[in-house]
Amino acid sequence: MSIQVGQAAPDFTLFNTDKQEVTLSSLKGKKVVLLFFPAAFTSVCTAELCGVRDSIVDYNNTNAVVYGISTDSVFTLIKFKEDQRLNFPLLSDYNKEVTALYGCAYETFAMGMKGTSKRSAFVIDEAGMVKYAEVLEVAGNVPDFTQIMAALN
Repeated sequence: MSIQVGQAAPDFTLFNTDKQEVTLSSLKGKKVVLLFFPAAFTSVCTAELCGVRDSIVDYNNTNAVVYGISTDSVFTLIKFKEDQRLNFPLLSDYNKEVTALYGCAYETFAMGMKGTSKRSAFVIDEAGMVKYAEVLEVAGNVPDFTQIMAALN
């Protein structure tokens, strides 16, 4: 079952593309947007994250920090972030624990891959409570960024 609006966001620690640990609970006091995505270098994921890159000022204006999360390795995400000039951190859930914790894992994705992140969005407020949650079943769909911004404002 996926995370629901009104509940406390489950804590986690993942490595970012600077090979440093990021712990969600250390971000209390900030608004956080978690964008789970299936796979780096795929067309929809690239378009989605580049769209966030291009509108990062809107997130900054709400005092929110954005994190992209996938089950790709840190090394894949380093190259993806560099190639796409992404201006927000990417986190590797290579062991698929956080994807499962947030209830947004495909049982089986393309080419038989198991546990890949479903495209999902979660907005977490300064107190660590979930203000918006969207888990998409179809990988070709993208989150409702209008609703994400409304939850941040």
